[in-house]
This record gives sequence, C-alpha cells and structure tokens, in this order.
Amino acid sequence: MNPILEFLTRKRGRKKLSFSDTLSYFYLFLGVLIMFGPIVWLIFSSFKSPIEIARFPPRFFPYTQETVLVEGYDEPLQLFEVTLEDGSEAVLAQVRRVGLEAQMVDPDNPDEIIRVNIADREPVERIRFNLDNYITGIRGFNFGRYLWNSIIVTVAATILTLLVNSMAAFALAKYKFPGRQTIFLTMIATLMVPLSVVLVPIFLVITRIGWNNNLLGIIVPVAATPTGVFLLRQYMLTIPNELMDAARIDGASEWRIYAQIILPLAKPALAVLTIFSVMWRWNDFLWPLIVLSRSEYFTLQVGLAAFQGEHMVQWNLILAMTVLTLLPITIVFAFLQRHITTGIATTGLK
Repeated sequence: MNPILEFLTRKRGRKKLSFSDTLSYFYLFLGVLIMFGPIVWLIFSSFKSPIEIARFPPRFFPYTQETVLVEGYDEPLQLFEVTLEDGSEAVLAQVRRVGLEAQMVDPDNPDEIIRVNIADREPVERIRFNLDNYITGIRGFNFGRYLWNSIIVTVAATILTLLVNSMAAFALAKYKFPGRQTIFLTMIATLMVPLSVVLVPIFLVITRIGWNNNLLGIIVPVAATPTGVFLLRQYMLTIPNELMDAARIDGASEWRIYAQIILPLAKPALAVLTIFSVMWRWNDFLWPLIVLSRSEYFTLQVGLAAFQGEHMVQWNLILAMTVLTLLPITIVFAFLQRHITTGIATTGLK
C-alpha cells in the first residue's frame, strides 16, 4: 500500500474504526475544511462571471451558459432547455426577451420564432474555467509593476531583517555586558505594543527624512523584529562558546566569528526567520498603504485595494488578482515549510 494512503487510513482498531478514530477523522476533516475551504472557494470563484458571482444561492463550481451560432444572427445566442406547450422538451436559442416572454428559435430551423414563457425554460450550462478574468485583470491591474515592487520590498526587507536580527541576537546570546537582560526583556515587551500605537511616530520620522512614496520607507522601518531576535537568540544560545574561544585563539576577529561560525550553525533558525519575513513583507498592507500614495510604487496588496476602488468592485477581477497575489507566497511556503518544524523544534535545545 502507498505509504501516504496507509498513513491517512491508519486506525487504532485492528478491523474497524473505533470511536476515537471516528472523532479524530472528523476533527481533522473539519480543520481542513475550515482552513482550506475559503481558499478553494476563492480559486473557483475567480473563474466565474459577474452574474455567476452575484447568483443566489451561490454555486461552488464556475458555470457558464452554452451559446450557439445561428444562421442569420451575428452574435452567439444563449441556449435553453424549454418545455413546450405539448409537454415535450427542446433545446432552443434565445433571440430576445420581452417582459415575461422569450422569443426563441430552433438552431436547426431558425426561420420560425417560438414564444416561450420565461418560467418554462432552464439555461443549458456547463462547468468552465474561464481565464478572461485573469487576462482582463492583468491588463487593467498593472500586475507586472506591482509584482516587481513586491519582490523588491520582500527580498530587500528579508535580507535586512536577517542581518539586523542576527547581529542583535549574536550580541545578546554570546556577549556579557551590563543591561543585557534588560535590553532583551524590553525588546520582547514590544511584542505587546500594537502597531497602531507606533504608526504615527514612525510616519513622522519617515516624512522628516523624505522617504514618503519611496520603497525604502516600507523596507527599513520594519527591518528589526523582536520575534526574529528572540528566535535567533534562543537558537544561538545552543551553540557552544568553546567554538568561539577556539576561533579567537586562532586569531579570528569577532566579525569573522559571526560570519563564518555563528551564521552557518544557525541556518535552521535563519531559514525559519526567512520564511516568516517573506510572509510578513509580502502580505503587509497597512504600512505600505500609509507610506505610498503614487501608484508606480504600489505593492500588490496596496494595488489590489486601489484596483477595487477604481473598477467599482468588479469582484470577478478582484478575485482573480487575489489568486495571483497568493501564488508566489504559496510556492515559497510549499518549498520551505519543512524548515519551519526543524528550525523551531531545535530552537532552545542543548
């Protein structure tokens, strides 16, 4: 049996599911449904037409109505299953609708107009994954520019975060100086300060140095994170000090010890912080929204909000662009997610 299938179907009872098995599978299924159900709904809805999105009750799959080219008509006509007066059923194409009456024709015999009450017809539909939403959205959304800005911000901010946080964690973990614990506890205490409290002071600083409408204004202020310092410090505490002492005896400088000994040994924690930083910077919305007001500097998240207002809430286009903004971070997480468990599991262990 496939190992994955065997793992997914394992049970405590030897022959049949026990009560604990049933409860466990129900709990896991409910968790998957709650976590991934909205994402799947988002993806399927991104292929729907505006009419289908507004339909009530909503449908899970993207349905589109079948059309047919009829001789004598320039545009394709919509197909309907019609119940005729004699009780028979037929597939007819609608020419026009006048009040409660629809004028329809047989695609094989378009000369005769058949008048049908709209209550006696049902649209002929099929599941279709239409890419028109994506094509139209990319053309009107300036997706390439916003994507490039998001990549620059994410990569630059992540590199700066790793550099600043690793240096701070190295000092707090490997050097003994007065006030070290106070500095560390104060830094951790900032986790309890909501972002809204520091938005105005940071914005005033950004304005004073002229970083409004500049990508530096959303890269530099968020470089140092208490979460990153805490994660790296706890991991660096597990690195033996004897390695540093041996390097000093060999004549290595403190910078060389940091770059060639500490950082390579702290790769698991650095990988975890890299994943977290990429997710934080890519999904950041509030701070870029405050700093940036010129569209050429918008990131994907800010551009998506502006796109919503500019196009009067065309939900089919917004959903398609939302799916595209999720793809890069999903790919990064899929390839690097294994480092999260290994990095966090080994943090703080001797």
